[in-house]
Parts: sequence; structure tokens; C-alpha cells
Amino acid sequence: MPVTMHVDIVSAEEEIFSGTATMLFAPAEMGEVGIKPRHAQMITRLVPGEVVVRDLEGSEQLFFISGGVLEVQPHIVTVLSDTAIRAKDLDEAAALEAKKRAEQHLEDRQSGFEYATARAELAAAAAQLRAIQKLRNKS
Repeated sequence: MPVTMHVDIVSAEEEIFSGTATMLFAPAEMGEVGIKPRHAQMITRLVPGEVVVRDLEGSEQLFFISGGVLEVQPHIVTVLSDTAIRAKDLDEAAALEAKKRAEQHLEDRQSGFEYATARAELAAAAAQLRAIQKLRNKS
């Protein structure tokens, strides 16, 4: 029997995923990380992007997160994010609109704070669109 770990993906509103996995990929600040059972303990910040959970059969589930924190214990991995959505539930039209809006805010910037907010919104929208594209390519 393969070695597994328990994975929880939690947003501010609800638990999005709770189950057994053999591998998890997440967008850490310094680059994508791959986590297997018995991984060294760690805590790291996450950036907007896709979290991939691989199950016992080798199939993968994709999730979009807006950033957050990844906590790794030897057999438990927790992803905490303000926003976490199953990739299949993402709305491409809304993501394109959010990207367009963020790009417009970047062009019309008036203060450093608005610029930083627009950059964060643009990164989140782009990450959602990448997740949608990745899901399409798997179909």
C-alpha cells in the first residue's frame, strides 16, 4: 500500500477539500513546491496559483488559491487561503473581466496602494486563467 498524507484545503468561507493524497504541488513564494508524505515540516507563504492534489490512482484535482499559507507536517498538509476554488468551478468570463479591470487600474494608478492592489488582482486573475487553461488541456 502506498504511503499517503492527509490534505486539507481551506478558504475563509469553507473547507474546499479534505482527503488522502500521494502528492501535492503548490505555488510557494520562492517557486512551486512538491510535497510527498513524510516531507520535512515547514510553513511557507503561497502566491496566487494552482494547487494540484494527486490521489492514490494517480488522478489529479486542481484548485485555484488567491495566496495564503502552506503548513506541512509529516502526514498532514494544510493549505489556508482567503479564496480557494475548485478549478472546474472557475468562471472564465469573470476571470477575464477581473484581469481587464486590474489592467485598467494599473494604467490609471494614482497611489502606491492602488497600484499594489491592482497588481495583486492582476496576479490572481492571471492565475485563475492559467488554472482554467490547464484544466482544459487535461480534458
